[in-house]
Amino acid sequence: MAIKGELLIGGESFSGKGTAFFAIEQTIGNRLGRAFHGATPDQVEKALALSWEAFGTYRETTLEERALFLERIAENILDLGDELVERASAETGLPKGRIEGERARTVGQLKLFAKEVRDGRFQELRVDPADPERKPNAKPDLKLRNIPLGPVAVFGSSNFPLAFSVAGGDTASALAAGCPVIVKAHSAHPGTSELVGRAVQKAVADSMLAPGVFSLLFDAGFEVGQALVADSRVRAVGFTGSRRGGLALLDIASRRKQPIPVYAEMSSINPVIIFPAALANRGNEIAKGFISSLTLGAGQFCTNPGLVLLVEGMGLDEFLSKAATHIAEAAAQTMLTAGICDAFRRGTATLESKSSVQVVGRGKPGTMIEGQAVLFATTGSALIEDAQLQEEIFGAASLVVRCANHDELQRVLTALEGQLTVALHIDQDDFEIAKPLIPALELLAGRLLVNGFATGVEVSPAMVHGGPYPATSDGRSTSVGTMAIYRFLRPVSYQDFPASLTPSAFNKR
Repeated sequence: MAIKGELLIGGESFSGKGTAFFAIEQTIGNRLGRAFHGATPDQVEKALALSWEAFGTYRETTLEERALFLERIAENILDLGDELVERASAETGLPKGRIEGERARTVGQLKLFAKEVRDGRFQELRVDPADPERKPNAKPDLKLRNIPLGPVAVFGSSNFPLAFSVAGGDTASALAAGCPVIVKAHSAHPGTSELVGRAVQKAVADSMLAPGVFSLLFDAGFEVGQALVADSRVRAVGFTGSRRGGLALLDIASRRKQPIPVYAEMSSINPVIIFPAALANRGNEIAKGFISSLTLGAGQFCTNPGLVLLVEGMGLDEFLSKAATHIAEAAAQTMLTAGICDAFRRGTATLESKSSVQVVGRGKPGTMIEGQAVLFATTGSALIEDAQLQEEIFGAASLVVRCANHDELQRVLTALEGQLTVALHIDQDDFEIAKPLIPALELLAGRLLVNGFATGVEVSPAMVHGGPYPATSDGRSTSVGTMAIYRFLRPVSYQDFPASLTPSAFNKR
C-alpha cells in the first residue's frame, strides 16, 4: 500500500496544508519518503463535523455489527503484512521482532473488544420493575443502561506505534463503546499511522458505517490536538505521553464550557521493593532480571523499573555489585527520536550532578541517537527531601534507594507519587513484614505484582494499566483490558417508559 502522506477524514483522503514534516529512519537519521503536512483548521472542522454526524447512527449499531467492525480492522491490519512491520521498525528504530509482537497485541486487543461487545455486559442493563401497590408511595418502573459519550480524540504515543496508536487500546475501546474516533497521529511514526489508518478506514467502508466514524489527522506541532480537545463535539480524550503534554490537555478540557474527561497516562517510575530474605537468597537472580527489565526497549516502556527500594543489610552491596556487572554488559540502543534521546541524556546528567546520588554502573556507550543505560544509588532520606529524585527519566535509567531501616522504607513509600505498578520481591520469610504494606501499596499503584517486573502488560479482563496521579489523570480507569471500555460510557436511567419508547437493548434481556 502506497504511503501518500495524506490525512484521512471520514471516507476520503486529503493532502494536509499545514506545516510540513518528515518521517525519519531512526537508526541513520535520514528522511523517509515524501513530506507529511499538518491539518488546517478547515480540515479539523471537517473531521469534527463528520464525527458528530456519524455518532447518531454509530451509537445505535447492533452489538454484532460493532463486533464485526472491530474484527475487520484486525484483519485489515494483518493484511498489511511485512510493509507495516518494516515501516514501523524504520520509523522507531525498534527491532522487527518487537513490532511483530506489538502487531499481534494490537490485533488481539481488537478481537478481545469484539468479544466484549458481543457479550454485551458493558451496557450494565438493569431493570427494576414498578410496584404500584407499594405504600406509602408507588414504586416507578426503572431501567438503566450505559450509553457512549460521543466522539473521542485519541493521541498516538511515541513508544508504541501500533498498540497505543491509531488502532491501539484507546481507539479499540472507544469504538467498542460506540464512539467515533479522531486520531491525532504521533509525528514520530506518520507512515505507520497512515498505513494503519487506511486499514481502519477500509473497515468502516466495508462495514457500511457512516464515514465519520474514523478520521486520522497529522500535525507538526500542537495546534490540531489542542483544537480537538477544545471543540464541544469531542466528549472524551485518550492520551499516552509526557506529564507536560497530558496536563496541557487536561487544562484545555477543564476550561471548556462543558468539561470532558481526559484519560491521560503520563508518568511512572514503577518502584521495585526487594525484601531482606529475597535479597539474601536470590540477590543475583533479581539483579539480572532487574537490569533486563530496565534495558528492555531502551527503557522506553511506561513500566520500566525506575526505582528500587531496599533496606540496609546483608546482601545489599552484593546486589549493587551484581547489578553493575549486568548493566555493564548492556548494549546502547537506538531511542525513538533524537528529542527523546536528548531528554534522556539531560535527565541522567541532572541526576548525576546531585551530591546525594552516586553512579553504580553504566552500559556500553553508543552513538548520538543511542541511549546508554545507567544505574544510580541514593539514600532514603535523600529521596524524601528531594522530590526531583523521583521524577521519571524516560529511558534505561534507574535509582536504587538504600533505606536505613523498615520505618524509613515506609516513609519513602508515603513520599512517592502515584504509580502504574509496584513490584515486590519476597520469599516466605518476608511475608510478615510485607503484608502490612499492601494497603498502602494499593493506594500507590494500579497494579501490584510479586516476584516479577512490570514490563509486559497482559491484555486481559483482569488487567489494570492505570494508577493514581500522575501515573494517570484518572486513577479509576485503565487503558489496557476490557474495563477500558467504561471510560467512554455513561449511565442513563429510564423511568416509566412505555415499551414503544424503551431502547431496544432491553428487549434482548
